[in-house]
Amino acid sequence: MLSDTPGLHHVTGIVGDAGAHADFYGGALGLRLLRRTVNYEDRLQYHLYFGDATGSPGSVFTVFPDPNADPGRTGKPGYEAVAFAVPPNSLGYWRDRLADRGVEAGPLDPDARFGDRGLTLADPSGTRVELVVTETADPDPWTDGPVPAERAIRGLRGVTALPADPYGTASMLETLGFEYEAESGDRVRYRAPGDRATAVDLLDRDAAYLREGPGTLHHAAVRVADRETLLDWHALFRERGYDVSRVKDRHFFHSLYVRGPGGLLVELATEAPTPDGPLGPGLADPESTGHATDLYLPPRFEADRELIESQLPAFDGPASEPECPR
Repeated sequence: MLSDTPGLHHVTGIVGDAGAHADFYGGALGLRLLRRTVNYEDRLQYHLYFGDATGSPGSVFTVFPDPNADPGRTGKPGYEAVAFAVPPNSLGYWRDRLADRGVEAGPLDPDARFGDRGLTLADPSGTRVELVVTETADPDPWTDGPVPAERAIRGLRGVTALPADPYGTASMLETLGFEYEAESGDRVRYRAPGDRATAVDLLDRDAAYLREGPGTLHHAAVRVADRETLLDWHALFRERGYDVSRVKDRHFFHSLYVRGPGGLLVELATEAPTPDGPLGPGLADPESTGHATDLYLPPRFEADRELIESQLPAFDGPASEPECPR
């Protein structure tokens, strides 16, 4: 039975060097490296998952490292920025922390952002990242890393998108359960009914066409309950003539991909894990007490582990650093 999505499940970007981005997301931003696995469409390429302590849906940001690719270009139809939620009274801490690591961070304009206060910055590949003050607290932020608990990222806040057709994308968001909330200049905000990772901003402005590559966001995923719900959504999208994939086993969850009339790539991903996947409260490796360090492969790839590991660049995970004052 169809039901409204409560919000985002994860967001995925394309980046360059795996180690540099593990240092950025797991070190500078203090997220937990949840999984070191491979891109199931290209098993000789990493897929890294970052998030809160358990990797709960709504906290997760993933990357496809591709160090040999030409740089990408943000544009239509695509995503301009991913936003993470940070606690009130933490912006000074984050400004200093980023400056100490040579990361330039500027303020968001609250007048153009519905009163949002935050910072805008870029990862080593140029992907736009925002830290936005948010009252809603992640119940399980990652606090065994370098960032003190009272300052730690509280999961995803949302995404900003550049659709080719804002009205068509708005219609698709409303079908998924998002509601119009506000409009300011060329920015329109839609909000899902859940309690976290609920904001999607649409930009109605001129922009170049998207060129996928390091520095761009590949897709945003929204949460649905289970595989049966995915099948219902699949039937609805096909009925409406949308470009929709089959339901795929991502081993940590099931999902499908859809492009609506606005051209954005949206994934629907289950909160329930797959029966043959590793069970747990989220996407974190239950065998790991800190950052994930071992390469996780689904059983169908195990026979080729030696080949896969020989082709992937080595890295040790997020660089260690002195413990921050708490």
